[in-house]
Amino acid sequence: MSLGELRVLGACPLDCPDTCSWVVTVKDGEAVGMRGNPDHPYTRGALCVKVNRYLEHTRAADRILHPMRRAGPKGSGRFERISWDEALEEISVRLRAIVDEHGGEAIWPYLGTGTLGHIQGCEGVAGRRFWNVLGASRHFLNICSTAGNFGLLSTNGTPAGMDPETFALSRLILLWGTNTLTSGHHLWKFIQEARAAGAYVVAIDPIRTRTAEQADEHLPIRPGTDAALALGLMNVVLSEGAEDRDYLAAHTSGWEDFRAEILRHPPERVAEITGLPESAIRALGVRLAHTRPTGIRATMGVQRHAGGGTAMRTIAAIPGVTGDWRHPGGGVAYSTSGHIHLNIDTRDDLLAAPVRQLTMTRLAEGLDESVKCLWVYAANPAGSTSDQNRVRERLLREDLFTVVMEQFPTDTVDYADIVLPATMQIEHTDLHSGYGHMYLMWNEPAVEPPGECLSTTETFRRLARHMGLTEPSLYDSDLELAEQLLASGHSSLEGITVDRLRKEGWVRLSVPRPFVPFTDGFPTPSGKMEFGSGPAYVPPHTASAGGGPYPLALITPASHTFLNTIFGNNPELLRRSKGPRVLVNPEDATPRGLSDGERARVFNANGGFEAVVEISDRVRPGVVASTKGHWRKLSPGGSTVNAVVDERDADMGRGAVYHDNLVELAPLRPVPPSDPNDYVLNDIGEDTVPHVSGP
Repeated sequence: MSLGELRVLGACPLDCPDTCSWVVTVKDGEAVGMRGNPDHPYTRGALCVKVNRYLEHTRAADRILHPMRRAGPKGSGRFERISWDEALEEISVRLRAIVDEHGGEAIWPYLGTGTLGHIQGCEGVAGRRFWNVLGASRHFLNICSTAGNFGLLSTNGTPAGMDPETFALSRLILLWGTNTLTSGHHLWKFIQEARAAGAYVVAIDPIRTRTAEQADEHLPIRPGTDAALALGLMNVVLSEGAEDRDYLAAHTSGWEDFRAEILRHPPERVAEITGLPESAIRALGVRLAHTRPTGIRATMGVQRHAGGGTAMRTIAAIPGVTGDWRHPGGGVAYSTSGHIHLNIDTRDDLLAAPVRQLTMTRLAEGLDESVKCLWVYAANPAGSTSDQNRVRERLLREDLFTVVMEQFPTDTVDYADIVLPATMQIEHTDLHSGYGHMYLMWNEPAVEPPGECLSTTETFRRLARHMGLTEPSLYDSDLELAEQLLASGHSSLEGITVDRLRKEGWVRLSVPRPFVPFTDGFPTPSGKMEFGSGPAYVPPHTASAGGGPYPLALITPASHTFLNTIFGNNPELLRRSKGPRVLVNPEDATPRGLSDGERARVFNANGGFEAVVEISDRVRPGVVASTKGHWRKLSPGGSTVNAVVDERDADMGRGAVYHDNLVELAPLRPVPPSDPNDYVLNDIGEDTVPHVSGP
């Protein structure tokens, strides 16, 4: 390494459980290299196929570098460049007028998961202090994991569970509704360690994913019937007499009622519900009954349907019945966030009065005439949110003042009145915690921001100053915010300081290794695992698949090349994605006259999207699948999979239902494959590249 080179430690900010530690090589002020940190125990030197192109992405030709004002109709993507002073002045005038005439609740601060930073992003609810001073509506960020969170809260008192590193000690591993090799591939190293020691790996997934193909066994379950399978497996455990009676007596409550519910779900009944062979259910139940420790990895995909909260609540009951919480490598891993006790002080005391809450996944419903300003940051709701067509209609409102803080000209940017250029991860300070490991991570800025890009915190500091706001906490520096976050006094943060994080890049939480949760009881009212009452299985909306005008169950898994809609404009990753595709079983393709490789329309009463048909037994009959993450304006037909997703709540936490929708397919005339670099026309007949006039 030359004397002119620096190694800067940072962390991936994206919505993935792995939150990788990375090392950026900087030469003469320019980032010239990035790799996974080989010293980090979870990252171990590897990044994913998406983030491997991150430096390239920061220098992309379509990066937004300057503030812009709309210069054409909403939706046109036509802008003129303006100065920061002009942008701040226009925003200040508009916000004050809205607050004076309609009250602060007419402002909707729409923060997404574009970065999970505790300083710049959603984990610390960046900007909340500013919005509280204005009295803006509260934003409920429920798009990702809330149904599962609520389900686990009702059982364990926390969504937190196993340390994923302890999967290396498991002897039976259930990968339940999770595609590890696409969405969090670093866990696979620990699974491989377990397999080398004799562990058996089962993938429970409606799709034969990359992960399912590598597992010892794949159970192609009907979407949304996971809770029924969990009950059936526990039924077999009881029939084997293998329930841990000592653990149940000492560490759980509500067992007798829950036991009765389990007994109402014998394998033959569960086979009818799940579409799985009764023999497979019995065989896995026997294996579960007699294999300790059993580790269950169940992530966000398993809970994005009508019964998602109940599904996670019932899956979480399994290690209570088997006693697996006793053992390193036993239990359920959904998220580790609940183990990270930072002091996230959003300063709700700055509110002059209580305010309403607006729900992220109910954007079309919530964006009514009472909302006069939509402020979007770290989010792309025009591309990512349910009921896409109705969302687009609401974004076209001329009386809606829309500000978007962004890095790239996303679908949402096209509807903005003001666009503010945002920094990317190598250009700002942040503090991160993975929701798939037990480490705090520091991100030191490696290079100066390009153009006039500002971080989230600096944008709000400048706006507060321009508006003459006097609340001192609005002007806290990023380092001061980090110090405040670490000042919770919780034992898990003992010995962790900002100085240490900046020097070392990452620090493991102050917990034992191996970490076994709940050894001192559960954080529930009773101090025990609570099985609860009520139904332990809620059927999905798609339980009626096979009849009616929309007989096919659609699921929308993560793409291997995009992360949500991030990277959806990267030319190389677009090429690798091969455009929107829909997996169709041969039994469903034949009666519809569908041929492999032709274009079809996938539709329901909400709308439709176009995709290339891939006929495959990777999905079971009655189920079709198409990945999320494509940009609407870069997709054939100008729509994506979210055009057919209902704006409907799961059973708990108002969770999203991306995997619980009914559709039909119809062939379109074949067309040549499109070049991802070609521009398509948007709704008003103009090409999709933002037009920027001015200097």
